[in-house]
Amino acid sequence: MKFSTLFIYICTVQNFNIKDVNMQTSVTQFGWPYTMEDGLLVPETPMRRAGQQHAVGLTAPPMDEVRVAFVGLGLRGAKAAQRWMRMKATRIIALCDNDLQRAEQCQSSLNDAGIATYGGPDGYKKLMQRADIDLVYVATDWQHHFAVAREALQCGKHVAVEVPAALSLSEIWQLIDLAEQRRLHCTILENCCYDDFELRTLRLARRGDLGEILRVAGGYLHDLSEKWGEYAKLNDKDKLGWRLDINRRFRGDLYASHGLGPVAQLLGIHRGDRIQTLVAMDTRPLCGPAVAQQMSGEACGDFRNGDHTTTLMRTERGKMIEIQHNVMTPQPYSRVYQVMGSRGYACKYPTEMYVGIDEQSVSAEVEAMEKADEKMLKSCGLQSLSPREKMDYRMDMRLVECLLHGWPLDMDVYDLAEWSSLAELGALSMDHHSAPVAFPDFTRGFCDIQ
Repeated sequence: MKFSTLFIYICTVQNFNIKDVNMQTSVTQFGWPYTMEDGLLVPETPMRRAGQQHAVGLTAPPMDEVRVAFVGLGLRGAKAAQRWMRMKATRIIALCDNDLQRAEQCQSSLNDAGIATYGGPDGYKKLMQRADIDLVYVATDWQHHFAVAREALQCGKHVAVEVPAALSLSEIWQLIDLAEQRRLHCTILENCCYDDFELRTLRLARRGDLGEILRVAGGYLHDLSEKWGEYAKLNDKDKLGWRLDINRRFRGDLYASHGLGPVAQLLGIHRGDRIQTLVAMDTRPLCGPAVAQQMSGEACGDFRNGDHTTTLMRTERGKMIEIQHNVMTPQPYSRVYQVMGSRGYACKYPTEMYVGIDEQSVSAEVEAMEKADEKMLKSCGLQSLSPREKMDYRMDMRLVECLLHGWPLDMDVYDLAEWSSLAELGALSMDHHSAPVAFPDFTRGFCDIQ
């Protein structure tokens, strides 16, 4: 088995004791149990069941070919299927969408009548019964990410989930337990970890060019005022669409991974360091309720999410993380991405820059990445790609590479947990006057602090 190695700069490592907790997820409110200890809010950590092992550095047997099924064929899912048709050592087995016609249209666009199609609300459950699927690629709306991922793991499939991979701590802990019990990969599809600047900076940081990293910042600042009407509606009574309705019902950073993922990798979270404490704060909701009223024709007095949310975290090794979220107010797009080290500084927005880093080092990394991209384009039979398309191809091709070789994935189930948890943890802090929250150790003791 041969597969050309991508020039990817990300290193990998190599029974509940909660009384009568209902682990079935609720999409109407957060509700994970916690205690207050000397002013610190401490979410419960469920005990690992007897015989269940951690999944740090998890590997699976190498594959000769990655057989994949796609669930959710809107914009992200359909484009992902197109990418996988171009990639070597992969085969699309099945396509699934709540709307069967959409699955059939995707099959037609792929020009492969041998790909099975499934539709309806339980279509993904029927798909999971197939024995010829290695990986389930989940690109549904947010409200169905967890349900499909859980079903895949229960049916013995590896799973890759679009962001956010889960909406609550209940969902997160269930996915962790299933991945640990079944010894299956459960990864988050965070494409921003594979952007040019983030990859280059990660490489420079791991070479020591920035010195010791002390503070990082990330975020998702994206005015969605022109897009709210594009999100699917559940039924005729649904006037808001699923994404705005989630912002109405939940408080916290609901879309943290674009900002948190790349900077967490820089700090080696659960690979030498761990997040210890979180504090969150938000503005009052002003633009959100106005958008909801405009779309529904009715005043919205129960809008939960503030227009701008800031989450501060401190790691056990004394590093600081700041993550921002704002999809409501007029502003230029930004993922923030700032890195402050003892010897250098990196910043992506609004202008890419490095301070204190030798220009030759940066130029060498740019050249190396360009050469790797040339190989990637040739492998997929492409002439060029946009920056966003590069991110997606790198992410998917790296996932395939790891599965083919039986390597640990760049992003494991604990990354999924950490990057998806800011919603409920932030809400817990803000609902208690921005009180500090103990950040869970999702590895349950297998994070070595160096």
